[in-house]
Amino acid sequence: MASKRVKAFEGLVEKDKKYSLKEAISILRKAPKAKFDESVDLAIKLDIDPKQSEQMVRGTIVLPHGTGKTKTVAVFCKGEAQHRAREAGAEHVGAEDLIEKVSKGFLDFDVAVASPEMMRELSKLGKVLGPKGLMPNPKAGTVTEDVAKAVKEVKAGKVEFKMDKISNINISVAKASFDDGKIYENAYTLIEAVQHARPATLKGNYIRSISISTTMGPGVKLDLSNLARS
Repeated sequence: MASKRVKAFEGLVEKDKKYSLKEAISILRKAPKAKFDESVDLAIKLDIDPKQSEQMVRGTIVLPHGTGKTKTVAVFCKGEAQHRAREAGAEHVGAEDLIEKVSKGFLDFDVAVASPEMMRELSKLGKVLGPKGLMPNPKAGTVTEDVAKAVKEVKAGKVEFKMDKISNINISVAKASFDDGKIYENAYTLIEAVQHARPATLKGNYIRSISISTTMGPGVKLDLSNLARS
């Protein structure tokens, strides 16, 4: 039996209709609210065979208004870079000492950044960091000589998007407490980044569908023919 919340939401959406991004955000705004500040999430279904490794879609983008979440950053680096990382706002900074701490179970951070010289040592933590999605990666900009810049970007709202094993990208782009304009700009920026990440070898369709939702709410399908920035 559908909850009152779901029934109320269904009354706002026409079955089988697809909406512009602004219309969809307006619908989310009218939906019954949860007792906490929900995330606003995008679900993007790609028309890609996930077995084609050369067509893996991934990238990073700094959202114009951040995610609304405070991310804790750990930086693995040595020497002067440690000072710069702390100045940039990293909560946990170290080299072999931090690697040892993580190997013993410390995972109290959301993003890991590393200087290239640390990657050989850090590879020992592959089985710890990998399954959590925390292993630094050059493609995500988290393996870099300029660790301070990487920390600042994370703190400013940089997010990584990546196609999963069933060709979906699911990502939070805002908080429901953001005003409509900020949700729109963040969501559109992410959609645009995914569009630009289209594999060069892909023929035919690329994005099959996009829906936007809040944490507790059903998705509102977007009209792919009406995605131009307005």
